[in-house]
Amino acid sequence: MTDLAPDTAQAAIRGLCPRCGTPGLFQGMVRFSPCCLNCGLDFGQFNVGDGPAAFLIMIVGAIVTILAVIVQLQFEPPFWVHIVLWVPTTLALVLGLLRLAKGALITLEYRNRAREGRLVE
Repeated sequence: MTDLAPDTAQAAIRGLCPRCGTPGLFQGMVRFSPCCLNCGLDFGQFNVGDGPAAFLIMIVGAIVTILAVIVQLQFEPPFWVHIVLWVPTTLALVLGLLRLAKGALITLEYRNRAREGRLVE
C-alpha cells in the first residue's frame, strides 16, 4: 500500500483505485473497470461476487422491517400504504448503496490481501 492510497470510505464513495487513489474504479453504475488506468491494478483479480448485495439486503431489510412495524403500531395504515412506502424505499436504498458497498469491499480485499482459500497438501 502506498502513501497515496485512499482510506476505505473515500475509495468507496468516490470510486477510487485502492492502490493509487485515482478515480476510475467503476466503468458503469456498479460494474468495475477492468484495471486502473494509472497504476495498472487488475480489478478482475478481486472476487466481490454477490457479497455486497447480500449484506445490503439483510441490513436494509432489517431497517425497513423495524420501520414498517413502528409505522404499523403508531398509525395502523392500510396495507397498500406499506407497499407504497417500503417497496420503493427498499429498492432505492439497496440500489443506491450497492456501488458504495462494492467499492468498500474491493478496497478491503486489496488492503487485507484477501485471496481465495487453498488447501495445503
